[in-house]
Amino acid sequence: MVTSITSFSRNGVSDWLLQRVSAVILAVYTVFMVAYLLLNPDLDYYTWSGLFEQTWMRIFSLLAFISLAAHAWVGLWTVTTDYLKSTYQRVGVQMIIILAIFVYLVWGIQLLWGA
Repeated sequence: MVTSITSFSRNGVSDWLLQRVSAVILAVYTVFMVAYLLLNPDLDYYTWSGLFEQTWMRIFSLLAFISLAAHAWVGLWTVTTDYLKSTYQRVGVQMIIILAIFVYLVWGIQLLWGA
């Protein structure tokens, strides 16, 4: 079995499993949000903010944010390792991707749990 320096000694099965589990979580979150929007046609700001003030919804949204970050990383890591053959170019692009995913994840957590 060949291991890559960017996979930190993991094999492809863990990446595959992470991709599938995060996809299921994102699908459940999307179905819930669409159903909530369809079942509340007179939705206003107070109802919407009331939903996100509940702890279970914040945890569910946090799980969706983390799943989105993990799903994006595995997918973009796969694309960059497949199409960028230069090691320096690939690592540079992957560092930019990691930084962007981290910034968006922290920003989402701040919006979700901030005051």
